[in-house]
Amino acid sequence: MRAMVLYSPGQPLQCEERPIPTPTAQQLLLRVLACGVCRTDLHLFDGELPQAVLPRVPGHEIVGEVIAAGVDVAAEWIGRRVGVPWLGWTCGECVFCRSGRENLCDQAQFTGCQLDGGYAEYTVADQRFCFAIPDTLSDIQAAPLLCAGLIGFRALQMAQGAQHLGLYGFGAAAHLAIQIARGRGQQVYAFTRADDHEGQAYARTLGAEWAGPSDQPPPHALDASLIFAPVGALVPLALSATVKGGCVICAGIHMSDIPAFPYRLLWGERSVRSVANLTREDGTAFFAQLQHTPVHCDVTRFALKDANQALTCLRSGHFNGAIVLTPSDSVGGARRH
Repeated sequence: MRAMVLYSPGQPLQCEERPIPTPTAQQLLLRVLACGVCRTDLHLFDGELPQAVLPRVPGHEIVGEVIAAGVDVAAEWIGRRVGVPWLGWTCGECVFCRSGRENLCDQAQFTGCQLDGGYAEYTVADQRFCFAIPDTLSDIQAAPLLCAGLIGFRALQMAQGAQHLGLYGFGAAAHLAIQIARGRGQQVYAFTRADDHEGQAYARTLGAEWAGPSDQPPPHALDASLIFAPVGALVPLALSATVKGGCVICAGIHMSDIPAFPYRLLWGERSVRSVANLTREDGTAFFAQLQHTPVHCDVTRFALKDANQALTCLRSGHFNGAIVLTPSDSVGGARRH
């Protein structure tokens, strides 16, 4: 099979031939149908994830067809279409796992970080951490849901009850989160870079009440804010726009240092918290939510061999929605869907 492999931070992914992996007892062997390109992949590429084990095949938004299964997996899994998320394995025994907080397991292993991911034609994944993909979703529509969708959903769950919701950074996660938030009747205010007028216009087309630069206050005080951009300086800005008792939720795996800010921004029982990974329960609840609040993912598609170009596109931010790789070479560069 072909795989795109990261050997060293900052170096281009290498396209190489590898043996098709063999599933262990509890694993599925998947023919990769699509794999999302996530900002976490950029953090991996830039050496910002100390837990990463290299060399590694990146990619943790995987949609694949099960073509073989380990000896402990029921045979009926073969032929199914499943999704593989960031959380790839947990110990199942620690206090976090036993209390429904497996996302905090100290021994957790993550797809495309410690476990090989979906920038390949085939991959293996623990069956216990795979999700069934609804037939209503195409491969490329489903792929970004496995991280951008799930992390956005977990962050939204933390902001339950917020009537006025801020979204800082309007990328793949935010363009899905706004659709769920609007479906719940929340009013959304989108914040982007000052020069990202296209992104602001895009947010408004998805139902944002207001869209503007992150250093400007919204026209209404916020009950909660979700920060998707990995920029620590956004935390005090979001706090200054948040009402007493409100919450600022940092939804990325990596963020630059948060600068010092006056206590008055936090006073009034405001809070700052983070989203760490996801749980399988999140996946079950998220796909159940989609039955009531369908979302559409705007996708720019690249062929697997063009993964380096896809990462460059992601870094530039010159697109709306999400980026997805497919194994086919017939894409011929980026294509919008």
